[in-house]
Amino acid sequence: MTGPAAVMNFITYRDHKLMRRFNQWQPPRWVKLWALGATRAGDGWLWYLVGVMVLLFGGEPRFQAVATAAVAVGSGAGLFLTVKKATGRRRPHCFETHCWATLLPPDQFSFPSGHTIHGVRGFGIADSVLSRFDRAAPVLCAVSIAISRILLGMHFLSDVLAGAAIGTVVAYVCVGLLGA
Repeated sequence: MTGPAAVMNFITYRDHKLMRRFNQWQPPRWVKLWALGATRAGDGWLWYLVGVMVLLFGGEPRFQAVATAAVAVGSGAGLFLTVKKATGRRRPHCFETHCWATLLPPDQFSFPSGHTIHGVRGFGIADSVLSRFDRAAPVLCAVSIAISRILLGMHFLSDVLAGAAIGTVVAYVCVGLLGA
């Protein structure tokens, strides 16, 4: 077995093992509600709301920040759609039915997690503008979105980790090139 194939087998084995644990877990009601709320927050509307808040309260760099965010959104979306199509990794529900989550995935491919890319990228852009405000809320939101995608059986752990890495790189490259 070649090096890359061995690494992929190692990751896939652990992804599936974790998926089975979460798919069979019966969490308390509050965890279910939190996971559903967090994943819905990652559908995009929250980051548009953050953009409006930046425009209203972001101070002098607000227009540059929103322009940077728009470039990051476009490049991040293009990148994750290209990677998803190229890898063609099936979602967890294709391997095993989730015992309590009945959400339908937004598309058929799993790798990388688009919700996580957008959540982390949203935090990265907001962080550059909101550095004088409390940073905990955007970080907690991005982490909640990422974890919810695993709990709900939408993604494997490696999908979410790759999404976080891509989102971080996109955000900081855009902020570095365009400023905010």
